[in-house]
Parts: sequence; structure tokens; C-alpha cells
Amino acid sequence: MPFRLRDDKGAVALEFALLLPILMVILVGIVEFSLVFTAQTTLTNAAREGARSMALSNDPAAARRAVKDSAFNLSPALTDAQITVSPTACTVGSRGTTTIRYQYHLMTGLFGDGITLTGKAAMRCGG
Repeated sequence: MPFRLRDDKGAVALEFALLLPILMVILVGIVEFSLVFTAQTTLTNAAREGARSMALSNDPAAARRAVKDSAFNLSPALTDAQITVSPTACTVGSRGTTTIRYQYHLMTGLFGDGITLTGKAAMRCGG
């Protein structure tokens, strides 16, 4: 039987215990980033759908509905106050813009309370 030092018995467990918090912070950071990235992509696509709806129908209410329908998976859901459609009347050849400002609350709160995400899209009116 080979000779072992008594001091080395718990070295691996100690190293693991020291590295585990760092690895967990990295893992949580990756998950947080992916959730924020998904929400940002959802907002950008919803803004594009709102701009498309405004360009085709010239109806700001329809554009807001299109935004909400496209971003149905956000929690909390979008409100009319977070959606800006301009101009209110889209003339042929002008540009209609939809902007969404959304306060995203982070899952853990380790990286701050939340961040404001913005989705913006513009399309030429008159379909």
C-alpha cells in the first residue's frame, strides 16, 4: 500500500468548494444573458410586426394589437403605454415607426434590478 499524506485527503473537495460559487455565477450569467437576448429578439420582431401593420392598414390601434399579439410570451405583458406608433396617420411614401420600451426584470437580481429593452422598426407606408 503506497504511503499518502494525511493532508491531501480533502484537497479535491476543498478545491471544488472554492470553485463552485464561481462556476454558479458564470452559469447564472449565461442563463440571464440568454433570457435577455430572447426578450430583445421578441421586442424587435414585435416592433417589426407593428410597423408592418401600420404601413398596410394605417391604423395605430391595429399596429398596437399586432405588437401585443407578436409579443405574447413576454411576462409581464406589454401595455399600450410601452408602445409608440408614429405618425398617427401614415401617408403613402412616408415612414411609419413602431417603438417598444420594455422594463425587463432579471431572474436573480444579481446583476441589477432590471434593464430597459427597446425594440424599434420602421416601414414605408402605403404597402
